[in-house]
Amino acid sequence: MTDTKGDDETGEDFVSAADLLEDNINIIKNFGAVPITQLHEMPDFYTFSNGLIYSHRDFDTFYAAMKNGDKSAVVSGLNASSLMHIGHLAVFDTNLFFQKKFGLEVFVPISDDESYVSMKVKTQEEGVKNAFRLAKCILALGFETSKTRIIIDHIYTDIYNTAIKLSRGMNISNMKATYGYSSDQNVGLHFYPSIQAAHIVLPQTLGMRNVLVPIASDEDTHLRICRDVVEKFGYAKPAVLHTVYLPGLDGKKMSKSKGNAIFLNESDVSMRKKVMAAFSGGQSSIEEHRRLGGNPAVDVAYIYLKSYFLDVREAQALAEEYRKGRVLSGEMKGMLVERLEKRIGDFRERYERVTPGDLEKVIMRNGSVDIKALAEKYDGE
Repeated sequence: MTDTKGDDETGEDFVSAADLLEDNINIIKNFGAVPITQLHEMPDFYTFSNGLIYSHRDFDTFYAAMKNGDKSAVVSGLNASSLMHIGHLAVFDTNLFFQKKFGLEVFVPISDDESYVSMKVKTQEEGVKNAFRLAKCILALGFETSKTRIIIDHIYTDIYNTAIKLSRGMNISNMKATYGYSSDQNVGLHFYPSIQAAHIVLPQTLGMRNVLVPIASDEDTHLRICRDVVEKFGYAKPAVLHTVYLPGLDGKKMSKSKGNAIFLNESDVSMRKKVMAAFSGGQSSIEEHRRLGGNPAVDVAYIYLKSYFLDVREAQALAEEYRKGRVLSGEMKGMLVERLEKRIGDFRERYERVTPGDLEKVIMRNGSVDIKALAEKYDGE
């Protein structure tokens, strides 16, 4: 049987396309974001044309200023709780597009401190180790060492000076109301939005006032806090792009803890096994599928193909073939496996070629921190 449905087609955790867009729609309806379709000029890149970027704040202003020659930069961060997975590609492929197409500097804060205070890692050492591995991931994606700056807070502690400055514009009541924090939670969580804002304005402290922050839609709270505060201290509000969530392999919300994501360092064997067991929109038998056709709207393999690997015309044609039963679910998954093997295989090869010397070029530091020595230490663990 070539069709393999997920185990929980009707379970309460199953997410529809509307569920996945809930955050995006909410920030448009209630927090003033604008649908990306209303832009007068759209960048010619797949994350825009394939619907992976859904809404924005002031992107049109950023884009015009950048093209006019204003010093510009892109900022997008990572949490140091694990390695990168396919869900990160929408943001970081977009960042790489702006670097390669327009020569922009890209800043990547890796929040080892937030991972620690939120107890996503057990020790600070674990957070720093993960941060170095993520730094290798960034370079393995193809970012240029001359135009990329990676901030690991444990190492670039100067970031806390800016965070302290910005913290005067925030208060505990606002943190509790915005994030739902309670008085019995550690103060690190309450303070972290100040650090997040410091990451975002860092390019401005270095002369790049025109800043863009591509983020997943659920990160918009951090940007709203930042945009509300920074003008009080002489910084410009950053522009924002919001990406959409894709379903996990099981058709539920993608989560590292659920193991329903494809990691960028995944082996071909593991990746293939995950994809072939992914939730599908096919019928229970080949005969039924040929007769009734499949539903591409819920088929995870189709959604990934449409989002990352096909242009709009190719995706529409494949969807039609699937609906008519001419393409089986197993064949759809095979198409995805073929493309992922190439993308992930290339990534793994580049990851292995990243050297401590490369990391030394991109990881920001103050004082006399020996980046090469730390990179060698964590690479061997």
